[in-house]
Amino acid sequence: MNTTEAAWRRRRPISKYVTYLPYFSQKEILAVLIREVAMGAVHYDSYTEARTHFKDLLDAAEQGRVVTVRRDAARTAVVDVERLRHFLASIVPSAAQVVPEAGGWSVFIPGLPVSADGGSFDEAITEMIDALREYADDWQRRLLNTPNHRDNWGLVQLISFSDDDQLRDWLVGAAR
Repeated sequence: MNTTEAAWRRRRPISKYVTYLPYFSQKEILAVLIREVAMGAVHYDSYTEARTHFKDLLDAAEQGRVVTVRRDAARTAVVDVERLRHFLASIVPSAAQVVPEAGGWSVFIPGLPVSADGGSFDEAITEMIDALREYADDWQRRLLNTPNHRDNWGLVQLISFSDDDQLRDWLVGAAR
């Protein structure tokens, strides 16, 4: 926030209907008004423009605002990691199944080539977290364009954005 904008935000009401405005040029007032009115989505038509306004771009994403950057014909969204992780955890159910087996526990997620075993429930979940991380790494390296794996991008993002405790909660269905 520049000094003009900071002063604008500190303006003092003289009455219920009139606001005291320090001396600003019309151009400065217009620029602040445009920013205040346009506090919605933030779009940059080129990566050069986005790079020039990188701090503003990151600030907007951290606030949860829609932020996009266009590069040639592609448009990319910039999203705060914690917000995206929380959203993905709520829409990507783990569907993990944990079953007792041969004196231990097995964990698997139907439809995924990921499973784990452990002597106790907690060991099996810990092994499953490791297996999920290996799957996410394999997906990033070689599976992302494979037809039967390409739609798992949301799961891979969730795994990548989560720490072990968050993944454990997601697997066992604990409150987020």
